[in-house]
Amino acid sequence: MNRWKFFDITHRDHLICNPLSSEKLDEIVTLLDLPRGARVLDIACGKAELLVRLVERYGARGDGVDLSPYAVRDARTRAEARVPGSALVFHEMDGRDFQAGPGSYDLAICLGASWVFDGHRGTLEALRRVVHPGGLVLVGEPYWRRTPDPEDLRTADYDAAAFATHAGNVAIGLELGLTCLYSIVSSEDDWDRYQGLQWRAAERYATAHPDDPDVAELLQRQRAGRDAYLRWERDTLGWAVYLFRSDGHDLTPS
Repeated sequence: MNRWKFFDITHRDHLICNPLSSEKLDEIVTLLDLPRGARVLDIACGKAELLVRLVERYGARGDGVDLSPYAVRDARTRAEARVPGSALVFHEMDGRDFQAGPGSYDLAICLGASWVFDGHRGTLEALRRVVHPGGLVLVGEPYWRRTPDPEDLRTADYDAAAFATHAGNVAIGLELGLTCLYSIVSSEDDWDRYQGLQWRAAERYATAHPDDPDVAELLQRQRAGRDAYLRWERDTLGWAVYLFRSDGHDLTPS
């Protein structure tokens, strides 16, 4: 089953495609305190809810990048409906391949897609290069709440080295010369909403589209994910948004 079709179906009812409440997203938007007309880059922008809110509050302009054609479609539709005529441009492509000039943005974002840059450290390194000194880097990243059981990881799509602790995620930014300004942690309710909406969407799609040849795989993958979440991930894996400031660095692309 195409990964983007799977993601589109399972996230059809999500306003935000991360374990983050609308209220917490608003808190983040307020704390960014951007200048009017700030230039923003969002890698793996999803449905562009954050970008749209930044336009609504700050008149932001800039770029949203996502590899999913479904996400880019939804992002454009959302922007046209809520901020028509805004200076947002959406690009259907791999964020790693997006050409951004060094120091050209006030804010660079990647929420929940650090795989684009091979992990949290790579994401921070990539984003800090495209913001000017004093610019902001906003990332969303999982972290281990406790040491995972090796048996639980045996059937997972990642290993223990895939994520750091919450403190470790901040420390990586500090090692790269970034200043940590804020972090906000997803609650169990945030996680339950994010996960539960996926279960519901998959089951509803399967009922409505019984002749879709992808339904069997859709349900198998979603139900396996549900069971893993309930059995161990809910108590083991956290997620947080981290806000860093870049205080000056070498802007030479690597």
